[in-house]
Amino acid sequence: MADATMTSTVFNVGLLLDEVALTCPDAIAIAVAGQRDAQGKRHYDTISFARLAEDSTIIAAGLSQMGVVPGTRLALMVRPGIDFVSLVFALFKVGAVSVLIDPGMGKKNVLSCLDQVKPEGFVGIPIVHAVRKLCGRRYRDARLNVTVGRKWFWGGTTLDQLRETEVGDFQPFAATADDRAAIIFTSGSTGPPKGVEFRHEGFRRQVQFIQERYAIEPGEIDVPGFPLFGLFNSAMGVTSVIPDMDFSRPATVDPRNILEAVADWEATQSFASPAVWNAVGQFCERENLWMPSLRRVLSAGAPVPPHVLKRMKKAAPNAEMYTPYGATEALPVASISASEVLGETIERSNEGAGTCVGSRFEGIDWRVIAISDEAIETVEQINPLPRGEIGELIVRGPVVTRRYATSDEATRLSKIYDGDAVWHRMGDVGYLDTQDRFWFCGRKSHRLETADGSMFTIPVESIFNTHEKIFRSALVGLGEPGSQIPVVIVQPWPGMYPDTPQEIDQLMDQLREIGNKKRLTERIEHFLLHPNFPVDVRHNSKIFREKLKVWAEERLS
Repeated sequence: MADATMTSTVFNVGLLLDEVALTCPDAIAIAVAGQRDAQGKRHYDTISFARLAEDSTIIAAGLSQMGVVPGTRLALMVRPGIDFVSLVFALFKVGAVSVLIDPGMGKKNVLSCLDQVKPEGFVGIPIVHAVRKLCGRRYRDARLNVTVGRKWFWGGTTLDQLRETEVGDFQPFAATADDRAAIIFTSGSTGPPKGVEFRHEGFRRQVQFIQERYAIEPGEIDVPGFPLFGLFNSAMGVTSVIPDMDFSRPATVDPRNILEAVADWEATQSFASPAVWNAVGQFCERENLWMPSLRRVLSAGAPVPPHVLKRMKKAAPNAEMYTPYGATEALPVASISASEVLGETIERSNEGAGTCVGSRFEGIDWRVIAISDEAIETVEQINPLPRGEIGELIVRGPVVTRRYATSDEATRLSKIYDGDAVWHRMGDVGYLDTQDRFWFCGRKSHRLETADGSMFTIPVESIFNTHEKIFRSALVGLGEPGSQIPVVIVQPWPGMYPDTPQEIDQLMDQLREIGNKKRLTERIEHFLLHPNFPVDVRHNSKIFREKLKVWAEERLS
């Protein structure tokens, strides 16, 4: 499969689906969890690869007839399922630029993202079009609109009408490697969401990287807890079983729905955020359940805590768990297995070494350079650091995006030019070890500048996370850079929050005792308890340390 797709002379990523349909036309491409029958058995809506490929071509022909041309920016706002996948491939085929925004980031951020990208149309469910019309002239240039569902008082056509299109002489867009395919917004966990510009060849190489690194075979079955991963599945000949869950709030998942989908289809793989696997792992441990069919478990979006890795190794006894590392702007970059973490790197992490994210994907180059908050225009201006020294990570490769679609300033600050190639500044700090593995020490923007030097979040937090009552912790700095005071905020495990002032004092004393034993943490004097950290909406795992900093300032003022 990988060789066939990568040697194709066609760059349009949408045609990967057609290639899969030729090799396994009758295999199920997507199964969506539906209602239960009287006996409680779950029903699934399904579509084959051949039918999915045909459906996406018909929709693409319909879009073309209504005036969509290569480069047209269309905001896609549809719930995960068959329609979503078919529409994404249809938009690829017609040459449109799909604008993908996570609705879970909140109305204000969604509207801000749309304002930045100025879509020429919306492909969305009825509520999206209702809001569009209520916004008056805000989206007056959005004239190419498709309703997925019942159309009411707004204009445009419906998806059902597009599916009545005669394909005729429609031909998919003959994309070059550098043609734009999508604009995907970052989660906004370290600042306002930014629109990342994706090219057709970048998507194709993402498929190749993932398939080759994890030896994913056509005919496998995946339960994706993150909708976009279902698109990779369809391009790899892997069946996607869409579980019953709110994808905008993964931490609220009912673990039984994940286990049910895995069991019903004897899934071989499942991809989800750490928040999902935290819930599933605890449920399996509590109920003494497991998922024996799984051979591979993937988790990304934020560092995966060791307690999640341990529980999932038990919950999926025949699987290896992998945690790919990257960012919206560059994915995938590196990967590590749970076995490597639990068997080796966790001990160093507990001592303050940071979190090892593993070795780089073949085709990725990386360097650690001196930390700077200023723009770096060319590679000649970087200051490479020796192995073992903490700096900021930059990466180069075919899956690295070249620019932001919505901010020239963000592009200037995040990209380093190297001839025809582009290095992306990941915004992460850490170091490379003697095995060329990257050890993540936190976000560059989260580092503290104290009177005694720099402090980095992940090494410090890992030390305090060893306390049996602490679920997670966050290091923030109060005051001006250069004289910041370190404060550690801790969130206890559910059911372990101290009930009395005496218990609070006891926990604080224990944390100070842990800190005094380590060089990295011996100067930390301030500790605070927090009931529930604010986290990102996409993965429910990245901690909003900026909000916690404001909260800490108010508590300690």
